[in-house]
Formats: sequence, structure tokens, C-alpha cells
Amino acid sequence: MINDESIHWEPGLELEEYIELHSEQEPEVLAELSRATHRKILRPRMLSGNMQGQFLRMLCRMNHARRVLEVGTFTGYAAIAMAMGMEENGILHTIDINDELEDFTRKYIGQSGLNHRIVFHIGDACDIIPELDEQFDLVFIDADKRQYADYYRLVFDKVRPGGIIVADDVLWDGKVVQAGSKDAQTRGILEFNELVQADSRVENLLLPLRHGLMLIRKKEA
Repeated sequence: MINDESIHWEPGLELEEYIELHSEQEPEVLAELSRATHRKILRPRMLSGNMQGQFLRMLCRMNHARRVLEVGTFTGYAAIAMAMGMEENGILHTIDINDELEDFTRKYIGQSGLNHRIVFHIGDACDIIPELDEQFDLVFIDADKRQYADYYRLVFDKVRPGGIIVADDVLWDGKVVQAGSKDAQTRGILEFNELVQADSRVENLLLPLRHGLMLIRKKEA
């Protein structure tokens, strides 16, 4: 039997500090972006944060990523983190529907010195993804949970064999294992998790990092 606490585990403050001390230091531009997001932006918990940012950056490095797609920019933390880990000639496309955050996000993309590597799209990802003529090494999904399955279907053929898809929030504060009625966002996450689990074209691992990360590798032919 699986214990709920083991599924949705979050470290205490003391252990979190220990983890931070034994991981690579957060780049100053990302620390500044995190502080500004928490001071000025609604729902700052949507920010990826240092541990997830470091994880995504390392995935890009390990995968020698030259083409990356992010669905859900928010204030740009994950986009900048991933761009830091990409190959020198890499391009990252990031999509967000909220144009009210555009100026704030572009400011920090500029401060990162990586604006030449980051293409920022404003609009509906379901409209923009089909227009991208790319083969991606890595895709990071962190947008409307109700549409996760749609995003997955749209990006799949654009991911190269051996490429990676990462989806955030797939434990959704533990709601995925709570009994009773499910809200639309939880139902979207459940649909996505089942879709991936049943997809014989991929290998997948659900990690209890932050609110759950689904790590998906597209099998090679």
C-alpha cells in the first residue's frame, strides 16, 4: 500500500536549506526574478523556483538541448534556467497566454543576457504550437492543467526520438489521490497522467519534486 504522505512529500525548512546548500547556487538574475515575482505578481507559487530550475537546466545540459519548447512562461524563471543549460546556438520557444505579464517577463529575460536565445510568444499554445516548424530536444509543460492532454498530443510529433517531455504539477497538491469529486484542473491532470502511462511510445517516471514532475522520454525507433 502507498502512503499518501510518501506520494506528496515536501521537505521541512531545515532539510530544504540543507538541499539548497548542497546544490549549485541559484544564479543572481533568477534570485532577483524570484524576489520580484513574490513582491509584485499574483500567485507567485506558480514560479518554478531554484530546485526545479536547476533540474531543468541540468536536463538541458545532459540532453545537449539545442531546441526547447516551454508551454507556460509565467514570469520566465524556468525559461531562463533552461536557456542557461542549452547549447550555445540553442533556441528556446516559450508560450504564455497572459499578456499582462509580458513586460515584466521580458525585462528579466533581457537582464539574463539570454534574449538572443529565447523566443517569447504571447497567445494560446494550442494555436501557436502547430505553427512551430521545429524538432525539439526537450518540452516543458506548465500551463492550464485542463489542457495538459491537448498539449501532449500537439507536441508529441515535434519531439525528436530520444527527446524529453517534462510536465509540472502532476500530483496537484495531492488531489490526484484524494477521494470524492474532482475539479476540472484535477481531472485534466488525471487524464494526462493516464494518457502518458498508457502510451507505449514513451518511457515515463513520475517524480515527487515540488508538486510532481512527470519525466517522459520518447522512445527511439
